[in-house]
Amino acid sequence: MTDVVSEGGAERSTRTLRAELALKALRTDLGSPERLRSVLEQALVYAGATLTLVYAPGDRGDQLCLIESAGVPRALYGVRDSYPLSGVSPAADAYRAGQPRWLGPAELARLPGARPTPAGDHWLAALPLPPDPRGGGCLVAVSERPGGFDTEDRKCLELFAEAVSFPPPSGTGESEPLPSSSFSLAMDSGRVEVDDEMLRLFGLAPDEFDGKVETLLSMTVPEDLPTLMSVVEADHMSIGERELEFRILQPSGDQRWLRLRARLLPAADGRPARLVGTVADASKLRSGGNEVARVQRLAAALATAGTVRDVGQAVVTALRRPLNADRIALAELEGDRLVVTVLDPPEPESWPEVWRTEWRSEWPDAPVRTMPTLEAALREGRAAIWPAGTPLEAALADVGPGGLAVLPLPAGGRMAGACLIGWDTPHDFGPDERALLTASAGLAGQALMRAHAFDAEHELVGMLQRTLLPRRLPPLPGAEAVARYLPTTAGLEVGGDWYDVIPLPDNHVALVIGDVQGHNAQAATLMGQMRTALRAYAVEGHPPDVVVSHANRLLTGMETDLFATCCYVDVDMAEGTAWCVRAGHLPPVLRHPDGTTDIVVTEGGPPLGVITQADFPMSPLPLRPGTVVALTTDGLVESSELEMDDGLRRLAGQLGAADPAHLGLVADALLADANRGDDVALLLMRYDGLDLRPLRESWTVWRVPEAVRHARRFTRRALRAWGVGDEPDAILLIVSELVTNALVHTDGQVRLDLTLINDRMRVAVADSSPRSPVKPTSIGWEATGGRGILLVEALSATWGTVPVSGGKQVWAELPLIGPIGD
Repeated sequence: MTDVVSEGGAERSTRTLRAELALKALRTDLGSPERLRSVLEQALVYAGATLTLVYAPGDRGDQLCLIESAGVPRALYGVRDSYPLSGVSPAADAYRAGQPRWLGPAELARLPGARPTPAGDHWLAALPLPPDPRGGGCLVAVSERPGGFDTEDRKCLELFAEAVSFPPPSGTGESEPLPSSSFSLAMDSGRVEVDDEMLRLFGLAPDEFDGKVETLLSMTVPEDLPTLMSVVEADHMSIGERELEFRILQPSGDQRWLRLRARLLPAADGRPARLVGTVADASKLRSGGNEVARVQRLAAALATAGTVRDVGQAVVTALRRPLNADRIALAELEGDRLVVTVLDPPEPESWPEVWRTEWRSEWPDAPVRTMPTLEAALREGRAAIWPAGTPLEAALADVGPGGLAVLPLPAGGRMAGACLIGWDTPHDFGPDERALLTASAGLAGQALMRAHAFDAEHELVGMLQRTLLPRRLPPLPGAEAVARYLPTTAGLEVGGDWYDVIPLPDNHVALVIGDVQGHNAQAATLMGQMRTALRAYAVEGHPPDVVVSHANRLLTGMETDLFATCCYVDVDMAEGTAWCVRAGHLPPVLRHPDGTTDIVVTEGGPPLGVITQADFPMSPLPLRPGTVVALTTDGLVESSELEMDDGLRRLAGQLGAADPAHLGLVADALLADANRGDDVALLLMRYDGLDLRPLRESWTVWRVPEAVRHARRFTRRALRAWGVGDEPDAILLIVSELVTNALVHTDGQVRLDLTLINDRMRVAVADSSPRSPVKPTSIGWEATGGRGILLVEALSATWGTVPVSGGKQVWAELPLIGPIGD
């Protein structure tokens, strides 16, 4: 049987010996920046650290200042650029006492000013450095492995601490001549100085460059931009030198690989922090390169990877091209199944048959039991390499007939998943590649666990948000409405954007969109309360300005510091009229039937919850059949790069160019360029108009002894004018009973409304009492009242009651057989 060559199977003591050999193999001069950086990078590989840093006394002698770092951004762990020598911190304590400090999550939480960090629980080591003319210093390392640094890890860190030597001080700090193809970027302003050679690499003439770093970034291939941004953004960059390769799109349309080497110089003497470095044509450089530097670049990419798929893409980018691999798969381990999240290449035919039989959706879901060799590798928890010709089960042999590497991805005391790397032709595995695979596995496993938690919580947030929004929009007479909601991807907090479509009596419909300040549970709760309140006030029959005023008074009375914006549009489907009320919200955008658009900037009131006694004026909206009304929140039209006015104009232009016949496709197209740094709600309604406009008549019933007779006479005249004659007795009897009920049991004004549409008659009587009529359960033969509602129920096809402006409206409908003759 062919022996399986495994990485990580040697005794732990061998790791210390390998670390010693790696330090002896360093060819750079003592005190050079390159040597210091190499020492820290090797500490990442041999000591199980995710971040290593070196501090030394500053010029004034009262601070420990960061000199160099390697690994993920220090912001993940709350590590600072400097620490007071007299203060309480692991670095200062180790430096003053001359003794290492090893701290776990509990000890770190007790430090002064300790706060929760994005990375969660981690362990920190601080080791004093040997004395030197500069005054010594401190080596700090961070680990996310359960239990922190074990005995072997600590021995390796002690070796690396002894090997640290500082570069000479930078002197006056004045700018030094930069080498060819160089740049200097001011981190506070984004202005960058470049030479002609670097502009030539980007395909730009000197007079075409405006000095902005965004101009150079815009030429980057989109897939490579996140990794590049992790270097040129101050929040992600660590003190020290970084290296990565990326692609740009030249003006000719061709892609070019460039290699960037950059070093972040801290701010000093009033000067801003600067990123200085060089850019070279990567196609002219030798292949291979420093594998430890590749681990460094992978760590930087994984630090900014938010989702499971982002982690997979970072691993593919970091490994496939340097290893000349033919395929890479990254899979999460869920129970006894491997759920693949990234396949490169993605085509099913590039992968084994057993995988294709388990192809359940977009990605395969392969059982581990079908691959016992992989199952054993996961159980042992160490990277394994099989050269060409090794007899393996078909599920693995077809992944790498020329060689296969399996990287179990450990994190949090368990296996988070596995990475499979395969070659089609025989591949020789060199020592550098083995070190790269081993170091990459630990980084990827930790990132995969963080990303999985992010995905799960983000899905939970999205599900919570969706439960607070309408499950589906109601069908509308004479119109079509669609809505979309996109949760933010910039965080894990539920937002406060909402929309609603509320059917109202008499062929009215209310369109509502709003946004509660903030992105947290309080904002989401308030959003649900405001949506419910607006719906309740609207269904009560209040006009739009009263609905919004009531909601404003409700919010100001709540014990909250939050406010909300809202846009409320009441549309009369029969008449083709609409009234709009805005409370600090964006104006509606109208698309007219001829394709022209208007941003209807109407007079509005303040946001809800700011002023108790506020006016919310109503403004008319012009509607014709074919008009599209668009309501949205600011996440669609505003961002750090886009002013709100420009975003509204862009929305209007996109709406004018769209085909309103397919409203769902229009909504999807409008959201294609949405700013995912904020929630986005979008509500579209196309007004088509009713096929047949209703006939309506209204009568204010006088409180006189013959009021019912006057109401019957008014009804008879309306029916005669409309040509209705087959059921006049039933209609007149319903009118009599409803009007009598209102006059006897209520005070105030009574109004009779008659509506005829599609051969269906509707009789409605409104009064000022909110109490609904009660149908009696039983009536004796001697009773003199209580039969009115029973008669209405017997004569009509359906009847009911709705609240109207503090009172109610009792209505009944019955179908008509045919028109009257004369």
